[in-house]
This record gives sequence, structure tokens and C-alpha cells, in this order.
Amino acid sequence: MGMKYLHAYWRMSYVDAPKDPTTHNPFLDILDNTNERQSLLLFRTPLSFVILNKYPYNAGHLLVLPRREVQDLEQLDGEEQVDFFQTITRSEGILRKALTPDGINIGINLGTAAGAGIPKHLHCHIVPRWLGDTNFMPVIGETKVLPMALEYLWEILRKFV
Repeated sequence: MGMKYLHAYWRMSYVDAPKDPTTHNPFLDILDNTNERQSLLLFRTPLSFVILNKYPYNAGHLLVLPRREVQDLEQLDGEEQVDFFQTITRSEGILRKALTPDGINIGINLGTAAGAGIPKHLHCHIVPRWLGDTNFMPVIGETKVLPMALEYLWEILRKFV
């Protein structure tokens, strides 16, 4: 049969990206980009915004961020807290309507040791899950198989915003 190859070309931009999270904040670039599809910006609120994760754990993996760059929840003022958590709730609803997952993981990693890839800008992960969505690939092959292109998924989710 020979060697089989699984190509994940979209991952190379992540591998090649600078890894010093103290210097550049790519989340702020998204707010400046007028092409929402290109930047995978799903929607904005007065104090928050939602994007598709470019390097998702699963298809439909969203990130909810406050517009203001803060590291921790306690740095959000009252209005920002309300907007942030309402945006998380709204995003969960969009995923449920658009993708009908069996469950959803919602989590916030505070600090590098907790897994935050960009610790200087607070963000919440919202990951749709389906029964049986894990298999041997992430464990043995250290590879996650995603069934949809990000741009296509953006178009689907955008209909429910």
C-alpha cells in the first residue's frame, strides 16, 4: 500500500508564526481588518468580538474576546464583563443552531502555564463537540482531522448571527 499522507497546509502559518506573545497581538489586527471573512470575524458587539479559531481543536471552534486588551477577567470593568459573557452565551447559541453539536466545551486559559497562547489578551474558547469526534489521529498521529474549511464554516455560522 505504501505511505499515506494527510496534508494540513493551513497549520504551517501557525508553525512559522513568531512565538513571542509579549510583542505582537494578532487579535488586535483582526479589528483593523475590514474583510471580516478573511479575518474570520464572526460578529462584534460594542465591547467584544467573536472569531473562528484559525488553529481549531474542532470544527466550529470560536474565540470570544474583549475589544480592550486585558489579561484577566478581573481587569474587565462591569460593562465589559456583562458584554463578554453575553457574547459567550450568544456564540454558544449560534453554534447550537448552526452545527447542532452533542455538547460544547467553554473555557478560559489564564496565563501561559494554563495554556494561553496569547496571554496578554483574554479570550474564551467555545468548542462544539460531537459524540465520537475523537479518534486515534490526535493520540497516535498528533493530528486533528477537521471536516470543513474555515471560510466555508464562517459562511455557515454567519447566517445565524
